[in-house]
Amino acid sequence: MASYDKAELRDASAAISPGTRIQQDVPKNRWWLWVLVIAVVAVGVWFYRSRSSQANSGAAGAPGSAGANAAVFGMGPVPVVVATAQKGDLPVFFDGLGTVTAFNTVTVRSRVDGQIVKINFTEGQTVKQGDSLIEIDPRPYQVQLEQAEGQLAKDQAQLKDVQVDYERYKLLQKEGVIPQQQLDSQQALVGQSDGAIKADQAQIDSAKLQIFYSHITSPITGRVGLRLVDIGNMVHATDTNGLLVITQLQPIAVLFSLPQDQLPAVMAKMRSGVTLNVEAFDRDDVNKIATGKLLTIDNQIDTTTGTYKLKSVFDNARDELFPNQFVNVHLLVDTKKNVVIVPSTAVLRGAQGAYVFTVGSDNTVKVKNVIVAQTTGTVSGISKGLDAGDSVVTDGQDKLQDGIKVEPRATTVVPSVNPGGSKTSSSLQGSAFASPGALPSSSSRSVSASSAGGGPAR
Repeated sequence: MASYDKAELRDASAAISPGTRIQQDVPKNRWWLWVLVIAVVAVGVWFYRSRSSQANSGAAGAPGSAGANAAVFGMGPVPVVVATAQKGDLPVFFDGLGTVTAFNTVTVRSRVDGQIVKINFTEGQTVKQGDSLIEIDPRPYQVQLEQAEGQLAKDQAQLKDVQVDYERYKLLQKEGVIPQQQLDSQQALVGQSDGAIKADQAQIDSAKLQIFYSHITSPITGRVGLRLVDIGNMVHATDTNGLLVITQLQPIAVLFSLPQDQLPAVMAKMRSGVTLNVEAFDRDDVNKIATGKLLTIDNQIDTTTGTYKLKSVFDNARDELFPNQFVNVHLLVDTKKNVVIVPSTAVLRGAQGAYVFTVGSDNTVKVKNVIVAQTTGTVSGISKGLDAGDSVVTDGQDKLQDGIKVEPRATTVVPSVNPGGSKTSSSLQGSAFASPGALPSSSSRSVSASSAGGGPAR
């Protein structure tokens, strides 16, 4: 019975084919292959999406690409800062480096020998012409004056005596009592006495002059520097060092240099009788210190630097400028009339030249090629390609392309036409460079227009 059961089992196993046995083992022994296939597919999908994101980010640097992607993926309008182009006058400046120079500098020295008995000024004081500064002991010269006056009195008495004798001799000579020679000798004595009196008078004047020189006064109106002597010091007329130095600060001069290529334009203005304005800015070329006038031009060009020197004068009423101070000088040589003025940050440059992004009433941007006539400070004058009243994009252009929707935000900063950027020219004061009323401004923000680069002519 047992042997029969075993025979049936062998027959049943023999009836199953080898291929059928393999198919039954596959699901049990090779399930991990399916897991591997699914993991490879998942990695591939992740890698593809990662490369697509990197490509979109890298394309953001090109104008318009990021904006296009934003529109494709439905991210909404691109936020930008806009300003309104305005028509006005744009000044043209020549820029140079200058040094403040005192209009007059005087080193006060003693003209007599003596001891200082009084000092009538304080260091840093502003003195006027004729103010007493230092007093030197005048007593030795007063003694000389008295001696000269005594000698004068003596010689005057002697003159009177010889004159009386001379009148007497003339009568005697007429009567023939004395010879002509004796009369002539008496006349010579009168002349000698006259000469002695004149010499005495000169001695008196000299002594008075020495006394006057003992009281040293200010030759100019200016600021006193640090004093070099004290009370009790002996001074001499031959001393090389002075007693003090006075510098005239009002008015004050500024010497500066400009490239020789700009000389014809400046000379043409001066020949026409136009007074050119000069502005002095601080070392950082940011804050305007004072405004003055061009005084003159040097008579030669420096061959080592290719520049020429100019001298300007400033009132310096509040002592803003100080001798030997370094300043940046901007010479106003011309003014361009009736140009369209926009912030310099709105002007971009590409392969086809300068262009701007304008925003229409439907908040879509359009690229316009422009011609820049002049860039001064943080504003640019457009001579062609833009009209007054057009709204231009000043920030966010890297995300734009022609025809894209934007969300305009108005700038509240007024760009400056002055090179330093501290103040706005009178021709542009009151202009807001704001977005038009049709554009939304609820989310407006302040954006400073960066200073435009340029050469010496701005």
